[in-house]
Amino acid sequence: MSQSVPFFRHALTVESTQGISRVIQSPFITTGQVARDTQALICDYLEIGNAKLTNSWTNGAVATLLALGIGPGDQVIVPAMTFVATANVVELVGATPIFVDVVPDTLLIDIEAVGRAITPETRAVIPVHLYGQMVDIEKLRDLVGHDIFIIEDAAHCFEGSLNGVRPGRFSDAAIFSFYATKNITCGEGGCVITRSDALFEMLNKTTLHGMSAGADRRFSGAMYRHWDMEVLGTKANLPDILAALLPAQIKTVDVRRAERERLANRYRTAFASLEPIRLVDQVQNGKSAEHLFPIAVKPDVRDVFLRRLNENNIGTTVNYNSVTLTKYYRDKYGFTPRDFPVSVEWGGSTLSLPLFPGLTKGEQDYVIAKVIEISAEILEH
Repeated sequence: MSQSVPFFRHALTVESTQGISRVIQSPFITTGQVARDTQALICDYLEIGNAKLTNSWTNGAVATLLALGIGPGDQVIVPAMTFVATANVVELVGATPIFVDVVPDTLLIDIEAVGRAITPETRAVIPVHLYGQMVDIEKLRDLVGHDIFIIEDAAHCFEGSLNGVRPGRFSDAAIFSFYATKNITCGEGGCVITRSDALFEMLNKTTLHGMSAGADRRFSGAMYRHWDMEVLGTKANLPDILAALLPAQIKTVDVRRAERERLANRYRTAFASLEPIRLVDQVQNGKSAEHLFPIAVKPDVRDVFLRRLNENNIGTTVNYNSVTLTKYYRDKYGFTPRDFPVSVEWGGSTLSLPLFPGLTKGEQDYVIAKVIEISAEILEH
């Protein structure tokens, strides 16, 4: 029997709006006490000193690069296999992204390639915790030393860990996404965490135009307070009306991670020896956030596979094609498919299956059955 299985279905309910209702009933709906309370909750969960909510991963990353003084003339190392935002933020501040390939088994940034890419102009590296698995940041820190900033792209990895260590321990900053399809969501949003009090103080400015005081501080005690613009910043703050959706999800994120892991393991068991399906290897001693479940087939049949799943009403997408093959980066830097072969091959092969808490057994069984059926069809031809 045909079913319809969406790629993602959020778990927000009418009860989720209670915090929003309280904000609406207050005189203050932009960034204020609710955001600060949520930041404190994030600090407690991640055992980190500072957290700054932002209106997206992208703006949080731009604000972080500005706060670190990265701009024209600087180079920032990024993996070719990632979402375009990882590289775009480097371009947006006028610096140059230096792409490196990923390792073929986990699709995480090739740390040895990072070492080969370092030049006197290298100011930072942005490793990506792709699909929810963590890069070994401690190993990366040993490689790059403390003169090069490490900014973790943890958009997929709020609740992940490696060797019992969560994001933010060995880096200068880690940046999360609370976009609509993320494990924790408020529709649009993000967060920057850091152990550095000095960086946090700069982030308070670079996330709000470089101003010395936010709106709630400018009108504290019903008295207007003058402000100044001290540095160049962007507009990246998250308002209380969205921050109000986050606390309940943060408190239950580990319960939902366990459900994601159970669902992902059902896929892994079903596809473990299925031709022509390839799976991503699991990182040893890692606890994945299980944000996405990608599979791969041969590039010449990937789009056929994708279309057949869509025809069977199964929400399926591609995460991701190599950034270096997008028109912008190809035209600007002259990249070819030969430059980053692992990222290019995976990008031409991969597709992501539905994975979210609330995916029913019947829905997942239907997805599994159709993947097996389509695989057999492809092998026959």
